[in-house]
Amino acid sequence: MINSGIINQLAIARETENGLYLTDGDGNEVLLPNRYVPESFETGDPMEVFVYHDSEDRMVATTETPKIMAGGLAVLEVVGTTRFGAFLDWGLPKDLFVPKNNMFDPMQVGEKHAVTLYVDNVSGRLVGTAKIGRMVNNEVIGIKYKEEVHILLAQRRDRGFRVIINGKHWGMLYDNQIFTPMEIGDTATAYVHKIAEDGRIDVSLQQQGFDQVKVAADVILEMLKENQGRLELGDKTDPEKVRLETGMSKKVFKRAIGFLMRAGVVVSGDESTELVVKE
Repeated sequence: MINSGIINQLAIARETENGLYLTDGDGNEVLLPNRYVPESFETGDPMEVFVYHDSEDRMVATTETPKIMAGGLAVLEVVGTTRFGAFLDWGLPKDLFVPKNNMFDPMQVGEKHAVTLYVDNVSGRLVGTAKIGRMVNNEVIGIKYKEEVHILLAQRRDRGFRVIINGKHWGMLYDNQIFTPMEIGDTATAYVHKIAEDGRIDVSLQQQGFDQVKVAADVILEMLKENQGRLELGDKTDPEKVRLETGMSKKVFKRAIGFLMRAGVVVSGDESTELVVKE
């Protein structure tokens, strides 16, 4: 069976002037247009392809990988609108359509929205929806305090970003936990900072406590090695400069430097830090 919306494992069946027809071995075929045909091939060669419907609603295959597949989650940019819905860029020639009834609020060109993708039962076409409550909710929390998680920045809020955690839960990443530029659609590794009784979850980009210090110390050591054993960062360096150069807060930086100094690995002054040269 050839399935729309996912990667299919197919084989080359025959060549035509429009491209290659791929088969699942049970008599079902789909066209791989010429633009995706490899330079060399033989009948029977296996191919991994994504299958969807083109602008003429024909099922076609592509070797390109879209930004989202059926059942997945992604933050996509709106590139066009009509009175029936919006079109989002998902990395393929034909934009992904989100019907008006699959939105909470009207989508505008240039905005980015968290959506999932499903196969319409009637038409068989791939359709996007911003109504992801069945996939993402905090009714039953499946993570714990300090756990390492994967986050997707989904919405901008006054004090930070609303994020999707492990594709299952909503959480907040506050601006005071961000030390490198980030925007909607970015993904990152984070750590559960707080789980409130009402189900609200806060995450941090840095580990808490001593684990955080050890990770920061490793980062500083790598930076020292890459800069001939010296960094122009020290106890009185401006916090913004520390943030821009290390990706960590001044507080974490100072704790990590203290840890390295107690270990006899570095010496640090007001404006610089150097590796200890052992004779």
